[in-house]
Amino acid sequence: MNAAPEIGPVLALVLAALAAFTALAVRAGGLGLGRDILVVAVRAAVQLAAVSLLIAAVLRSAGWTAVFIAGMVVVAAATAGRRITGSALGSGWWTLLPIVAGVAPVLVLLVASTVVPSRPVAVLPIAGIFVGGAMSATGLTGRRALDELATRRGEYEAGLALGLLPRDAALEVCRPAAALGLFPVLDQTRTVGLVTLPGAFVGVLLGGADPVEAGAIQLLVLIGLLAVESIAVLITLELVATGRMR
Repeated sequence: MNAAPEIGPVLALVLAALAAFTALAVRAGGLGLGRDILVVAVRAAVQLAAVSLLIAAVLRSAGWTAVFIAGMVVVAAATAGRRITGSALGSGWWTLLPIVAGVAPVLVLLVASTVVPSRPVAVLPIAGIFVGGAMSATGLTGRRALDELATRRGEYEAGLALGLLPRDAALEVCRPAAALGLFPVLDQTRTVGLVTLPGAFVGVLLGGADPVEAGAIQLLVLIGLLAVESIAVLITLELVATGRMR
């Protein structure tokens, strides 16, 4: 049985009420983000409506699904690049490397092993989750690594004075902070089912699947994310240490 929320006026009213309440709450608290919350709520609704219509067409073709995934990767790289360097241009485009290198092998393995069916309707959601995870890990790792290099510049220069290569000196300084990029997915995996029921699990349940099947799919997503984000973090750290991403 499909347990998804019914789309209609009631859903629209509930969403509007939640957005309005949140905006009023943060405004009353003096955070100054009331307008921003309303804007992003409306923007999210418009974007999701457009993407939903687009995906309905994309899922009819494996080729268009691949194009859509490539588009997600480009947007993810631009977003991570802006977070790390302040611009999606220039060295910010190096973020394509950790995102693609993290997502591609894991996704290919899952599809090639038939664990994930090669149908667009199965591949696209998994790819989207992996791309989003790689984007977050890349952006967080790169930003933390650069901040650490800036605040601990003296230690970096001391390493150079001791004869370390620039890459090795940079790694000594920023590696511990960069590891924080994996903390979100580690915490999510550690507490799954105890603190939260993640999106893939809830989505499959709402689609009418058996809870055991939903749990298996969620486990696949979480372990896959660990692999994707670990690769992305390591490559991002290397890009920062070698000066390609500054």
